[in-house]
Amino acid sequence: MKMKFEHIARFGNYISKSFALDVLRLLYVYKDISASEAASRLGLPIQTIQDFLESLSELDILIKKEVIEGKRPYFRYSIKQNVIDLNLDFNELFADEDLKNKTDLRIRERANSGVQFTTARGGQYFSTVSIWQGRGRLGKQKKINLTKAQGWFLYNLPFPDTTGMGIDEIMHKSGIAADQKGEIQDVVEELIELKIVEII
Repeated sequence: MKMKFEHIARFGNYISKSFALDVLRLLYVYKDISASEAASRLGLPIQTIQDFLESLSELDILIKKEVIEGKRPYFRYSIKQNVIDLNLDFNELFADEDLKNKTDLRIRERANSGVQFTTARGGQYFSTVSIWQGRGRLGKQKKINLTKAQGWFLYNLPFPDTTGMGIDEIMHKSGIAADQKGEIQDVVEELIELKIVEII
């Protein structure tokens, strides 16, 4: 079974419940079970077990089947498959086409952004970026500690009155290796959000 990250996170939340292992054991041993049966067996509130079983059913881990006895229908749950193999593919998780496309655009520092770049000891690259957000007493300073590659990149970021450069161009000028592009794209995205960098 291959889950999306949000489903893995939800599953992790449910499976960490103190009673989760006991409920799963009942599902395995009984083959199918109702919320009231499981709650009675474990001495827990029916609604607690019902919510747990419903959640696993929504994640396609359990099979939910409606059963009618007399005039009152209820649901029984069974395990869909005995093995759940969770796979988390970082390549899929962080593949962002928008970021890739932005490497072809030209960027530069935005004029009058109020940003403060702090030069690292020895110079030639920045160590932090700071900007004041908000006004008056409610304002606060946002400070970003930069990696060395990010510091080199921003040190060579075109000034506001220039035509700008592409991300790859700035990386080449800064002597930054291609395998560090991810962290460069990340800080560029953040600075665009903070209106420190602009796309032209």
